[in-house]
Formats: sequence, structure tokens, C-alpha cells
Amino acid sequence: MSKILVTGASGFIGSHLCTRLVSEGNEVHGISRDRYRSVDGNIKWWQADLQNSGEARALFRNIHPQIVFHLGSRVTGSRELSEVVPTFQANLASTVSLLVDAAEEGCQRVVLAGSCEAPLQGEEQTLCSPYAATKWCSAGYAEMFRALFRVSVSVPRIFITYGPGPQDTRKIIPYTILSMLRGERPKLSSGRRMVDWIYVDDVVEGLIRTASTTVPAPSSFDLGSGSLVSIRSLVNRISEIIDNGIEPEFGALPDRPFEHERVADTSILKHTFGWSPSTSLDDGLKKTVNWFKSSREFVARIGALILAILTSESLWTCLECLESCS
Repeated sequence: MSKILVTGASGFIGSHLCTRLVSEGNEVHGISRDRYRSVDGNIKWWQADLQNSGEARALFRNIHPQIVFHLGSRVTGSRELSEVVPTFQANLASTVSLLVDAAEEGCQRVVLAGSCEAPLQGEEQTLCSPYAATKWCSAGYAEMFRALFRVSVSVPRIFITYGPGPQDTRKIIPYTILSMLRGERPKLSSGRRMVDWIYVDDVVEGLIRTASTTVPAPSSFDLGSGSLVSIRSLVNRISEIIDNGIEPEFGALPDRPFEHERVADTSILKHTFGWSPSTSLDDGLKKTVNWFKSSREFVARIGALILAILTSESLWTCLECLESCS
């Protein structure tokens, strides 16, 4: 059993990672900016803002983690000037502070969640957003901490992740599924962009293998499926799975500028970890659509139950009884 600290533990990837870590018997500590509590109580939750270096340092001294997964960040594809400072503070400043705390605490392994939007160090490519810039700089700091302070830190560059579970509904897959399930046509860009899509369970497996490998983990590497599929093809596959006659509206929105098309190089996953992502896009999409369908049906049933209780004759009889007794 390891004592593990996970930032961004209440997020999409973080929640899946914590569930897996708990199932394997680890002592898991999750950090959330807002007050959060797990249903089963198997995760020890801490409320903290990582931008506050004092709060982060106090957490490390209280928990003494052996392994740290740093998934917490401000995730946005916005190219607006107003995003530069808050994204810098939430992503880069907090990451550097966390690396300092991990070095002082002598953590065995630190895994920083990188992004496919950030080019590899030395790779010539335009940084397309404030988010990408902070992830690129974080990887540079990780290299420095490895070399200068002997911190065992790795930065898997995570490609576009999807799967069952609550996820930002502005993201293409949950947005498309929910729109079609509501009987609405999803409004999309041209759909020409080619994307490397990876199922969330494969991402979790890759993160765990990064933290638990007995050989020196690489400083930065790709964590993706190794294949490209266009947004148009992806959306059409979702439409076929749902099969309710709703047609996506391609071209309703403009394409975002400076979008990169990059396929993950999975050679490091194969050679270092002896593993490759195994969930096919079709299987992953079916599982994702089924989860959203089940969630909608559950909410509808709960709503119907509440309505039935509120309108039942027995309830009104009980209320009248209480009123007469008072």
C-alpha cells in the first residue's frame, strides 16, 4: 500500500484515478478547491487552493505522500488575453510550488499531467493557448527538478480523454451525446480536425504505470491511442450508436485557430512499460453513450418518484394529520 496524493481528484480523470487507486488498497488523499466528500469515505479529502503556497506546504507536511499525481489545473482552450494571468497562476505557479514541496518532502515519484497541446521540449511548434504555454513550461520545470534536485518527476502528455462519468459538457463528446439524447442537433465546427482520442481507463492505467515503474521513468512522453480520427467521423459514430435520427450540424461554428493535429507516439509506453492502450474507439464510445443514457434514466426516475410522493393522497393525509395535531 502506498500513501498517494491526488490533486484535481474530483475532476474527470482524477475521480477515475482515485477509484482505481482505492480498489488496489492504497491510502488516497484527494485535494479539491471546494469542499468535497466521497460517498464511500475511502478517500481522505482535503480542501485547499494550490495557488496558496502556504496551504500546499501544510498539506504535504500533514500527509507525507510517497507518490503525487498532479492533475489539478485550469483547463481551457480559450485564446483570450484575459486567460493569460489566471491560467499562469492556476497551472504554472501552483505546479512549481508543488514541485518544491515534493522535493522538500522527499516524495518517491511525482506525475504531472501534461497536455497534447504542449509541444515536446525542443520541438518547433506554436503554443496555441495560455493553457498550452503553462503545460509546456511545467514540463521544463519538471526537467529542472529532475536534474538539479533529483526529484523523480514525469510528465505524460495526455491526449483527448473521454469515457463514462461527469465531464465538462462543453467538450465535444459529452456535448454531442447529451444534445442527441435531448433530441437536439449538436452545433459543431467543420469537423475536419484529426484528433487522437483515448479512453479514460487507458489514461488511468498509463498514469499508474508511470508512478509504479521500477525502471527510471522518462521525463516526458505521449499518453494517447496512437491513431487519429476526425471530429466528423467521431460524431457520426456517436450518431450511429444513439440511432435516433438526429443529424449533427457541421459548419455551424467556426474552426478554432491554431488547432494542432498530432498523433501520440506510443513507443515509450511499449518499450518502458510494456503496455499499450487497449480500448477501441467504438467500444469506448458505446460505454460512454450507455453511461449517459443510464444517468438520464436514473434522474428521470428519481424525478418521477419525487413527483409521485408529492402528489400522493397518503402524503396529504399525513400533512393534514400533523396540522390537526398542532
